[in-house]
Amino acid sequence: MRRPLPPLDLHAHIDVSVPKDDLRGLGAVIFAATRSLEEAAKALERGDETIVWGVGSHPGLARSHTRFDEGTFRSLIERTPYVSEFGLDGQSKVNLDRQRQTLQRALTVLAEMPRVLSLHSYGATNDLLAELEKRMVPGVVLHWWLGDADATAHAVDLGCYFSVNASSARRREVLDAIPLDRLLTETDHPFGDRTSAQPRLPGNVATVEQSLARHHRVSMEDFRRQIWRNLAQLIHHAGCGALLSRRIRAILATVPLS
Repeated sequence: MRRPLPPLDLHAHIDVSVPKDDLRGLGAVIFAATRSLEEAAKALERGDETIVWGVGSHPGLARSHTRFDEGTFRSLIERTPYVSEFGLDGQSKVNLDRQRQTLQRALTVLAEMPRVLSLHSYGATNDLLAELEKRMVPGVVLHWWLGDADATAHAVDLGCYFSVNASSARRREVLDAIPLDRLLTETDHPFGDRTSAQPRLPGNVATVEQSLARHHRVSMEDFRRQIWRNLAQLIHHAGCGALLSRRIRAILATVPLS
């Protein structure tokens, strides 16, 4: 009998001071985004078995750009397979050209050191795709994607994956353009799970799993297994699996790539 796979949350925000036992009790594998290199440095000291802490520089925060340093970024991603949250934000007060500079600097490093890369694109979906056209790297995941059907098809052609939360799961015309083997689940806690079922916590992707399984007409069990297969494929493309914890590697070992 196969052991059930845990829920998979590819993008959530978690306070780095939350006790390890509290996060372990969530019962999910969670990829936790950070908003600055300083926050990432603290997060990477923790060593949680089922939480993958990311290295981020949120595009909407001015201090994340002024304090971004390529050398520091490079040294931090040596310790994790996950980079998040980078990208572009068309609604931010930070100049879009400044945002592009930070993103381009990060992509230059990631071209040499690929990682799972979760990208923000609120209000700037086409601008972000234009940057990826210039320098596409392995492992790109478009988080809470709000592009239209044409932009989504373009992103699929570029090789992107998509992490969907309860809010974005309602956009049927976009979901129709995303192949099942490019989908991942996320909460974007505490922002993207406001319409999710209680308890609204990192790792609680039940609402989005139910919605997407219905959309693709598959069972919940088969859908979750597909999501883990997609993660395995993503990790394989990025070549960063050795940086995962032993526990997560053991889970992935039970999931065939095809």
